[in-house]
This record gives sequence, structure tokens and C-alpha cells, in this order.
Amino acid sequence: MVLETISKIIKTQLPAYLKKFPLPETIGGFARLTVLDWLRLLPLLGILALLGYLTIRPFLPKKKKQKDSLINLKIQKENPKVVNEIDIEDLKSTNVCYCRCWRSKTFPVCDKSHIKHNELTGDNVGPLILKKKIL
Repeated sequence: MVLETISKIIKTQLPAYLKKFPLPETIGGFARLTVLDWLRLLPLLGILALLGYLTIRPFLPKKKKQKDSLINLKIQKENPKVVNEIDIEDLKSTNVCYCRCWRSKTFPVCDKSHIKHNELTGDNVGPLILKKKIL
């Protein structure tokens, strides 16, 4: 029953509906259309534009989505301000990397979580690297 109704619409009513449209046979014929003719064409042109957009949409470049506008999502949220102090004299190794993206599982030490953060958000944040001079 449903398929019969759809078939009837496509085979009989749709062609009759389209015959009512003032479609010119040449490009120059569009210039001779009246305002009323253009108003009759608007629904059809809108549907065609929508179908065209839906057809090409999968091929359009995708925008990178930023997860949150906040930078710090979970580290020391109970504090009004996060401050970490490290004495340079206490550095055990010659190079130490500290996190600046707030995504590190070993905060304040960098675990390279900024790489995934940069890919997701298009950001360019990297670690703070402290080097100890060997005398």
C-alpha cells in the first residue's frame, strides 16, 4: 500500500507538478522569467540546492573540533590557582620537561600528551624544557 502510493506520486503526480514549472529551454530564457515565475521555482531550486549540498558534503574538508574552551580540565580543580614550584638545584637529570598543555597524566612533568591535544585542537603547545648546565 505504501509503495503503491509512492509509486503513484513519482509516476503521475511528480511529472504533472514539474510540468507547471516555467523552465526555459535556453539559458537566455531565465532572463525573461517574471517575478512570479521565479517564486514558483524557489521551492524546486531550494530542494536541488539541498540535494547538491548533501551529495558533496562527505567530500568537504572537516574542521578540527576543539573539545573544551578550558585548558585545565582536571588538575587541582579544587585550588583557585595551580602553582608548582621546583628548585633548579633539585633537578636530578640534565633535561627535564614540564607540561604546559594540562593534559599530562604525570603533571607537572610532561608525558607528551600535548601531541594528541595539538592534533585534536590545532593548537601548537609544547613542554617547558629546563636544561641544567654541567660545569
